[in-house]
Formats: sequence, structure tokens, C-alpha cells
Amino acid sequence: MKKKVESIKSSPDQMQTTSILISSTPEGRENELIDMAYNEVARRIANHEATSAELVHFLKMGSEKERLERSKIEAEMELQRAKTVAIEEGRSMEAIAKEAMEAFKRYSGVEDEEV
Repeated sequence: MKKKVESIKSSPDQMQTTSILISSTPEGRENELIDMAYNEVARRIANHEATSAELVHFLKMGSEKERLERSKIEAEMELQRAKTVAIEEGRSMEAIAKEAMEAFKRYSGVEDEEV
């Protein structure tokens, strides 16, 4: 659930009223703040008011090295997910095998005490 909030944003040349939404979850709020920060930096870049640090940040984000690093991280995350699924499936197979062995023992007339 989001709440609508009216805020006054001051800029050097004028006062401006903007409408923002405030999310009820911390993750949503964080995303809103990130979006607002990106919008502010975009405005400063367009008005030639951005700091060198802001410009360098976005230049790095657009570099081929950064894209490859993001792709590598995504691939590593996918590998971790696959490993997790394999482990869970392995546990499931162990349980199935154990149940099957117990069923075979019952059918063959072997008591638990004899095992």
C-alpha cells in the first residue's frame, strides 16, 4: 500500500510542488528513494550541474567491464540456485530411497530388530 504525499522541492530558480508515493514496505521505500536520486542526478546532468563523481559513476555503470561483471554475478546467482535445487532434490531422493528400502524389508518379512 502506498501513501500519496505532497512535497515542496526547492530549486535555485523556483519552488516546485511534486507528488511522490511512499511505499509501506522498506524495500519499496528504498526503490522509491533510489528512483528519486536517479531523477535528481539526471536533472543535474541535463543542466550541466552534476559533480565529477556523479558523472564518473554513470560512465562506469555504462562500461563494458561493468556489464560483464553484472552478467557474471547473475550467472553465479543462477548457479547457486541450481545447486540449491540439486541439494533439495538429493534430499528428496534420499527420503524416497529410504522409504523404498523400508517397504522392501516389510515385504520380505525382515523385522526392524533384525536390521
